[in-house]
Amino acid sequence: MFSNNNEPNKKTQMTEAINTIGAGTVVTGDVQSKGDIRVDGSLKGSLNTSGKVVLGKEGVIEGDVLCNSADISGTIKAKITVSQLLSLKATAKLNGDIITNKLSIEPGASFSGSCSMGAVIKDLKDAGKTEQKEKSA
Repeated sequence: MFSNNNEPNKKTQMTEAINTIGAGTVVTGDVQSKGDIRVDGSLKGSLNTSGKVVLGKEGVIEGDVLCNSADISGTIKAKITVSQLLSLKATAKLNGDIITNKLSIEPGASFSGSCSMGAVIKDLKDAGKTEQKEKSA
């Protein structure tokens, strides 16, 4: 009756959490998550997640973004690194560099900066592992 059979389910639910920064909310500082995150407000700091980032039309991120995939409809003022697909919607305004595996840009989207695609992202993952090893040594 009181067994721990539900423990694996709790871990699954926690890693699949969907986080939201609502419209009118301003967050100052770095955000780190294992789940998906949606930003409709303003984030002044970096965002690092192993999930998906969705930036709403009125959303603003002023800091580096590192994620698995991203759908951008708002404004980003920094570098964005995406290991899978980065999708810039028609209302997106990105002022910074892009590093991604795949890129989709709808007509009307604004992008100012440099873009690196393809095998570069694999090199970044390896570089990150090397940096972690050096820090722990």
